[in-house]
Amino acid sequence: SRPVTQTGVQWRNLRFTATSTFQVQLGSQACATTPYKEEVVLWMNTVGPYHNRQETYKYFSLPFCVGSKKSISHYHETLGEALQGVELEFSGLDIKFKDDVMPATYCEIDLDKEKRDAFVYAIKNHYWYQMYIDDLPIWGIVGEADENGEDYYLWTYKKLEIGFNGNRIVDVNLTSEGKVKLVPNTKIQMSYSVKWKKSDVKFEDRFDKYLDPSFFQHRIHWFSIFNSFMMVIFLVGLVSMILMRTLRKDYARYSKEEEMDDMDRDLGDEYGWKQVHGDVFRPSSHPLIFSSLIGSGCQIFAVSLIVIIVAMIEDLYTERGSMLSTAIFVYAATSPVNGYFGGSLYARQGGRRWIKQMFIGAFLIPAMVCGTAFFINFIAIYYHASRAIPFGTMVAVCCICFFVILPLNLVGTILGRNLSGQPNFPCRVNAVPRPIPEKKWFMEPAVIVCLGGILPFGSIFIEMYFIFTSFWAYKIYYVYGFMMLVLVILCIVTVCVTIVCTYFLLNAEDYRWQWTSFLSAASTAIYVYMYSFYYYFFKTKMYGLFQTSFYFGYMAVFSTALGIMCGAIGYMGTSAFVRKIYTNVKID
Repeated sequence: SRPVTQTGVQWRNLRFTATSTFQVQLGSQACATTPYKEEVVLWMNTVGPYHNRQETYKYFSLPFCVGSKKSISHYHETLGEALQGVELEFSGLDIKFKDDVMPATYCEIDLDKEKRDAFVYAIKNHYWYQMYIDDLPIWGIVGEADENGEDYYLWTYKKLEIGFNGNRIVDVNLTSEGKVKLVPNTKIQMSYSVKWKKSDVKFEDRFDKYLDPSFFQHRIHWFSIFNSFMMVIFLVGLVSMILMRTLRKDYARYSKEEEMDDMDRDLGDEYGWKQVHGDVFRPSSHPLIFSSLIGSGCQIFAVSLIVIIVAMIEDLYTERGSMLSTAIFVYAATSPVNGYFGGSLYARQGGRRWIKQMFIGAFLIPAMVCGTAFFINFIAIYYHASRAIPFGTMVAVCCICFFVILPLNLVGTILGRNLSGQPNFPCRVNAVPRPIPEKKWFMEPAVIVCLGGILPFGSIFIEMYFIFTSFWAYKIYYVYGFMMLVLVILCIVTVCVTIVCTYFLLNAEDYRWQWTSFLSAASTAIYVYMYSFYYYFFKTKMYGLFQTSFYFGYMAVFSTALGIMCGAIGYMGTSAFVRKIYTNVKID
């Protein structure tokens, strides 16, 4: 039987490489040195179909047998680890540091028809499993079928090669051998061997082999950044040139009108954004929802910025669930940002139900995420998948929402209302709203909203491919410098686009700019979600109810959060622009 090495396997046109990972960890055990002949634990994590990365099950949900060593229990070390469905179970194999093990049988499978059917189903669906030694991940194939697809074979022999540098484990390789045909009512012996070898790999660099520089640092990635950067220069230049020239002409025209007498001014053809000065700072419709969305968007931006900076400094990819744990912690810690911006905006717009606004702002994003997770969790429980979130973890998340996020949001709301809650608009708001004149169809807010998201999406869609691939396929995303550049580019493009859209809207004497600026930037989410459909059907081979609902459910959450963030950025930039132009013009 031919051996199958799991560090670079060609198997039925699927390439199993060291970059194909769920999550990896450099935990507390790994940081300590390992004395000679100390026990080394081989943890079995999950098993599942190759094409459905999130559809994972406990390793022993398949009828594998366990070694004879005494069982060791494992607990979830972080909240992120529990949420991501990590289920470590002891393999029962006897492995000691620097102690070679010759080929030996560790258990026996009594293969009846039911167990054979389970293995055949797994092989048909390309099941593979993940293990950990000293927090280094290893992957193995359950088995394979013959060319005709009639006979099925199980790999029964695990050949482990473990590299060490000093007293630390720095490398692990698995070779699967011992191909045995699955025949009902037979016994299958499972065996293993361990070979220890010296390695020159430094302990700090032991995760480097799991990265894929040829993919993430490909020429097209650099080109996309350059392309987006040129788009920024073009947009900023265009906005500066058009608006500065146009605004200068507007100011000159309005100054000339100031010098006319009343008769000439009445006969003159007055038009433009100055005519709506009495309504431009009128509170938006539905101010409670609007201010809650702005506050949530500001918080999402703060979380994105901090998490990316932390990921650039620390190698978060080396720890199971660390990225998710970090994001949850940072989101909870930045709750005052939500309260401050949402509460102050609601106060400036004359809102009086500030407690209700605070509750909506605090729970808007958590309710959306938890609602989606709750729905998918029902499907995961039905499938008996490891992604089913334990009840204790749900309680922990709810406690974070009620006892951390809500109080911090209250603090931010009180600060926002007291420090910047007073309306200090440069123009007085008229008591009676000005009628909005008719305008051409392409100047309608609905059209502006639909077109506003195209350029922001164009600046990030290449990066979306790399992010999607790292999450839905088997790549570790580690180029957070690229992500930071893309975030900066997205902010600049979004602000430029919303300023131009708002200027044209105000020039058409339509003062409904608040929701228009927010939604024209937030419409980026629609294009990202549409792109996720393209990615699902043309870039992946996912199948099944669980994986499909997981994909489109969480892509909807991701797109909505991105849209709220872009909308808040667009509104904040546009608000500063509107305030600036009406401060500089003389109003009677």
